[in-house]
Amino acid sequence: MASPLSSLARRTLLNYASVSSSSSSSAVTSVRLFSTSSPAFARRSKLEEDVSVDEVMEYINEPVGAVDSPSSAHLALQEQRIVRHYLRLIENEMPQLVAHRKPFVPPTSAQPLIVRSVDYLGQEHPVQNKKTMVVAVDDLPLKDEMAKKRLMLLAGPRWTPNPPADAGISKYAEWGYGFVKIACEDYPQPAMNLKWISDTLDKLVEKANTSGQSWEELPVDLRHVIAKSRKAKKGEHLRGRILAKPTIRDFPKEWLPNTNTSVNEQPMLSSS
Repeated sequence: MASPLSSLARRTLLNYASVSSSSSSSAVTSVRLFSTSSPAFARRSKLEEDVSVDEVMEYINEPVGAVDSPSSAHLALQEQRIVRHYLRLIENEMPQLVAHRKPFVPPTSAQPLIVRSVDYLGQEHPVQNKKTMVVAVDDLPLKDEMAKKRLMLLAGPRWTPNPPADAGISKYAEWGYGFVKIACEDYPQPAMNLKWISDTLDKLVEKANTSGQSWEELPVDLRHVIAKSRKAKKGEHLRGRILAKPTIRDFPKEWLPNTNTSVNEQPMLSSS
């Protein structure tokens, strides 16, 4: 049984063929069938149905105002809030810290150790567990000069004749027998790392004070000091300048001008 759509197409073809044959019997016409469905148009939105033309024109002509600021402006405002927060703390909270003020007491000879640590103020970081200790060999309880040399040999590359740059020791301090620097970050707690450093230093002092074989003939190894100076390339890497960089103190006194002249004497211009 033929469908209604095919019957409609057949009748349309027959009608078109009869009309074309009556107008020109010799012409041959071919017809291609297309879809006969009605076109579907998009329905108007609710806004277009409710808003009149005058209201739309008024809305278009109205100047557009900035409802919100861009993200860069929000970041600038956030930075200003942070600065103002700390300014309020400085103004209101810091004067209250005067009650916790303590006078500075310099360390005595019984406290020769200098311990350094790093803290990021609440932020977790692996370097917070690290502890570094620096001590002068002259301040350790060693019984004689040979014990100091034993400790220098036992410390190895941890001993340096000059104070380390980050030790907190003045560069004008007396070097003496040098300094020992020990660091540890193997344990999960800072106190555990500091305890290991303290125990290691106690073992070094105990071993250095043990009188056994004479170590007078053993030289002190300075290869790590020379390598560090050469790597820095700050003038000490040249030949003969390792830990002996020329300064103003090395200026020959014989080259200084004669200062024995009287104060009342004034230089005279030459008459020639």
